Amino acid sequence: MKNYVLANSRLCVHSTLRFWYYINLKGVSMRPTLRFMTIELIDRIIDEAREILCELGVEIHNRRAIELLASHGARVDAVKGRVYIPGSLIDRALSSVPSSFTLFDVHGNEACDYSGCNVHFTPGSAAIHILDYHTDSLRKPSTKDFIEFSKIMRGMRFIQATSTAFIPFDVHEKISDSYRLFLSLLYCEKPVVTGAFTIESFEVMKDMQVVVRGDEKALAEKPLTIFSCCPTSPLKWSETTCENLLDCAKYRIPVEFIAMPLSGFMAPVTMVGTLVQHTAETLSGVVIGQLANPGTPMLYGGSPAIFDVRYETTPMGAVETEMIDCAYNEIGKRLSMPTQAYIAFSDAKMLDAQAGLETAMGATLAVLSGINSISGPGMLDFESAQSLEKLVLDNEICGMALRIVKGIEPKEDFPSMPIFEELLAEKHLLISKHTRRYLKEEIYFPGKVIDRANRARWKDEGEKTLKARAHEEVQRLLMEYTPTALAAEKVREIISLMETEAKKFGMDALPEREE
Repeated sequence: MKNYVLANSRLCVHSTLRFWYYINLKGVSMRPTLRFMTIELIDRIIDEAREILCELGVEIHNRRAIELLASHGARVDAVKGRVYIPGSLIDRALSSVPSSFTLFDVHGNEACDYSGCNVHFTPGSAAIHILDYHTDSLRKPSTKDFIEFSKIMRGMRFIQATSTAFIPFDVHEKISDSYRLFLSLLYCEKPVVTGAFTIESFEVMKDMQVVVRGDEKALAEKPLTIFSCCPTSPLKWSETTCENLLDCAKYRIPVEFIAMPLSGFMAPVTMVGTLVQHTAETLSGVVIGQLANPGTPMLYGGSPAIFDVRYETTPMGAVETEMIDCAYNEIGKRLSMPTQAYIAFSDAKMLDAQAGLETAMGATLAVLSGINSISGPGMLDFESAQSLEKLVLDNEICGMALRIVKGIEPKEDFPSMPIFEELLAEKHLLISKHTRRYLKEEIYFPGKVIDRANRARWKDEGEKTLKARAHEEVQRLLMEYTPTALAAEKVREIISLMETEAKKFGMDALPEREE
């Protein structure tokens, strides 16, 4: 067992250095990459997790999943309700899980390539509140809020996928999952990170995607969504989550595993102990999904956190939480799986300095670690609230973070003598050929949300606060929004599916929305 990972890993590059670089074939362009653990520590954590699954097992509340595991040799204790997963099944699952996959937008264009150390941002998901700009207070979101969010997401240049970010409360709770996907498909053409809180929601959510793609085969070939599947800590799978996982596997809809161990509460207080638990919980899901349909695309993800005993909270912006995220990304990479993390957001209650510092630190650590899918922009208050103003600020943070991982490389800088001769002769290089060629490629220029004016100009332009600038950007994006180019017949069919689903739960009509 101890040599399993070393013998079977498909990773090409490893290092025990804390900070190291991927070097391209030319040998001059370098991608800065952060690492927290040695290969030896990663392998020990994986070995311990494998032993836990084999000796302590996992609690499963889904008959189909239990029967599937049992049929492949797992030992089932019906009295304790536990399934014991042997190493051979873990090996089998890891041999079939894809090392990468791609998401496509509603038109079938490639949007997110989850391979290597490519990184893509998506907003945090399933918030129950929205931060109201006018009152600075939380309130329940509505259909109008979600439509505005989706329209704004169309204009978020550095957030490559959208999400079912918050839950509209003007529809029946039984359709809230499918309704959020419905609005996302109608108003934002980007791929969607989503999920279902009920077993019944999956079918209509799958059917909507099939309408967009044309048929189930096309959907499997060009995935449109990622479904979150969340084991319960410690070491437990509910009936609903298992069923969602099995359903996704059937249609090859990509899944992301969101294990949520809480250090010092529902997991060991140490980072290493928490990582052992997270690894065991995630590997158990990989086994279930791969046995159901080998080759199902998966993200090795999660949303762990430390537990702050002083306030009885789970701070997602804590540096230790972010370190755990980056560390389990290293484990996922060691297992040759693309990765995901809930990181790059804040526990702050409003758009303030804390919101900026926690989000920026998380985004920077995430891109340097090479987390493939980074979930978080827009979120506040322990994953419970979304803010449209914070979303547009976070888009700029994402842009800056993505600039970091481009690294530093020469661009006609050698030999240097001609450039410096021109500088000395002209006294500046503002309009030099070299400047004009590389200015926008070399320097990231943020939008108006970020203030780079001198004080005099800032005063002349109204002394606008960050909050005011962000709100102006929200309004600009809403004004400039253009309707989706999704074919009219597909739009009508998606609306029909949603109306039929709503009627099952006593809703004669869906909330009014803009056409």
